[in-house]
This record gives sequence, structure tokens and C-alpha cells, in this order.
Amino acid sequence: MFEDALEKVCQPVATANGLPNAFYTDPALFEREKELLFANTWACIGFAKDIPEKGDALPVDFVGRPVLAVRGADGTVKVFDNVCRHRGMILVDKPKRVGSTIRCPYHSWCYELDGKLRSTPHVGGAGVSSHECIKNQELGLMEIRSHVFMDMIFVNLSGDAPEFEAHVSKLTERWGEFVDRPLYHGGPESSFTLELETNWKLAVENYCESYHLPWVHPGLNSYSKIEDHYNIVETGHFSGQGTTVYNPQINGGKARFPNFYGLSDQWNEGAEYVALFPNVLLGVHRDHFFSILLKPISQSRTVEQVEIYYTSPDIQRENWSQSRNEAAAMWLEVFKEDIGVVEGMQRGRAAPTFDGGRFSPVLDEATHCFHQWAATKFKNATCGSKPHGLKK
Repeated sequence: MFEDALEKVCQPVATANGLPNAFYTDPALFEREKELLFANTWACIGFAKDIPEKGDALPVDFVGRPVLAVRGADGTVKVFDNVCRHRGMILVDKPKRVGSTIRCPYHSWCYELDGKLRSTPHVGGAGVSSHECIKNQELGLMEIRSHVFMDMIFVNLSGDAPEFEAHVSKLTERWGEFVDRPLYHGGPESSFTLELETNWKLAVENYCESYHLPWVHPGLNSYSKIEDHYNIVETGHFSGQGTTVYNPQINGGKARFPNFYGLSDQWNEGAEYVALFPNVLLGVHRDHFFSILLKPISQSRTVEQVEIYYTSPDIQRENWSQSRNEAAAMWLEVFKEDIGVVEGMQRGRAAPTFDGGRFSPVLDEATHCFHQWAATKFKNATCGSKPHGLKK
């Protein structure tokens, strides 16, 4: 029965059903997703702007695994399991500056920013800080594969996904004009979180399509109508939508943020919004970029962390404060308008007669692409491609 439902999801969009209710309501399936949809690929855990200085550390509980992102002495970001190699104590329990040393609060074992074990006080007895059985070179922190892309910190928990460059190659081809450019975060007013009583997948599905614009986003639809949008589908990687009438409405249309330099004409009035599977929602425009990190808390609860970036450090100055605030308020209003529908769909999954629903063959291609990606991951695991466990 489960396999039959997955087969229906993987049919062409005109005849496919959506994912079964259990994918949104079953705690056991949510636990399975942690491995199949998050650990075995590249998923986002946070933002490099939150650890700007050498020695800054950001602890994250990511799909049940405690991890720690650290800005090293060389300025690069590394990610480790956030546990001491001695007794498994959590090393850092809140974002902070650790300086040059990551110190365990339990027995004061100390690690370098690159994870190497530096010192083990009293490990050989009182006043003896070494022992022949404790080999520092073998007991460094366990590093997790990581990569920073457009200020987002991605990790591969299983350790065996393809190289990150391969993971995002289709997106970098599409958005080559934006990738590797400097990005300047807009500051506190350009960062906000939303708590949703819904499954994380419903947030992805809603973001992918423009079908709901006339009814859910009447303000946005007044100048960027449903007919001005197009589907973006890259099977197995990302999906979403684009608009051909991007026209920022800041200060009544009077203010204009600086554009990225040297963009092609398609971005004069174009903007695109994609979900990079599994848990990042991205928006690119000629004058700003935003990223939404989806943090799955349970099968029915999700936290969205929204960050807005601009093209120039000048935007961070006080004279741009009003415009930054208005831009953030505009996006916050749009994202809040979605809360009712994603939470309503979550409640609707309690109806046993709902069979996953049907898709509009014209307007739901991007959402179907995401469903197909998730179903394929489960199909491959069910049909004999044994899923990899989390590596220690």
C-alpha cells in the first residue's frame, strides 16, 4: 500500500497524487525523513553571518543532532558534532564567542578551533594532564562535511553525498550572475523568524507555486499577477516560480536599492523564487536576495528563519534604515499571509479520506517536482537501495 502510494506520486503531474497524509502526520515517518531527506544530502543549518568573527560559535540542534559551526582562526567555517570526546557533554549551548578555545564545561577538555584536542586537565590523575592511553591526535572533534554557499551553511551529515558543487550545479548554472557575489546582510531588521504549526514540506510546497497568489496575496498579486509567473522545475534538485514584472514597492516606489552590477536584461524586471531541496527557500532580484531556512521541529511544527541581503555595504548605513525596514515589512507581510494556508493544509491531513490530492497540470508542476523528489528518496530506500546511517 505504501509503495503503491509512492508510485502514484511519481506519475506525471497530470495524473499524479500528492504525498499521503502520513508524510505530514506520522512521527515515525518524520524520523525516517531525517535520514532519507536530510542526512543523506546537503541541508542548510544556519548562516555564516551569525559567526562573523574568528572564534565565533553557533550551536544548532539539526534534525535531532547537536552540531556546532565555528569560524576558525583562518576565517573559514567548519562544522563539528557539538559533543566532547570525553563523556559526550554538549560543548557550546548558545551562540557565543569562544575565542581561541572550545572548552568543555564538564571536565575542561579543550579543543582548537579546527577541532584538534589541545589539553586534557587531570586526565592522568590530580595534576597530571596526560596519559599514555589518551592520544590527543586521535580524539579531536568529529568534523561534519560542510560548505558555505551564498552565506548559507550546508552540511552533509551522512558524509557520503556527492560534492557540494555537484549538488548545486544546476542552480549555479541558472543563477550564475548572482553566485559568488558579495552579499551584505541588512542587519537586525532584515532578520526574522516565524513559527508554524505545520509540516515543513507544506511550507516548501506553498512556496513553489504562484497558483495561490490572487487569493492569499492580493497585495502582491495587484502588481505581480498569476499570469506574470512561470514554473521552474529542475527534477531532483529544486523547483519554484519566476516573475517577469518585478517592481519593488519601497517608499511608495520612490526608493531604489542599488542593483547587482552587470546583470543581464532578464533581471531588469525578472525575479525568481526556488526551493533548493530539502530545506531552503531562495529569492533573487536585481537589488536584493533572501533566504529562508526551514527548521523541522516535529511532523507538525516548523520554524522559518528569514534573512535578507543587499548588493552593497552602503545599504547597511543609517540613511537606508527606513528602506530596509519597509522592505523587510513587505516580505514579512507576504510570508505571514501564507501561515493560514500551510497550517490549514496541515489540519486537513487529519481527514483519512484525503488521498494526497491532485495537481493542476499547468500551475502545480513545481510542487509536484518536490513531491516526486521526496517520494523517490523513499522508493529507493524501500526497494533495496539501503539507506546510509549517520556516520559518527
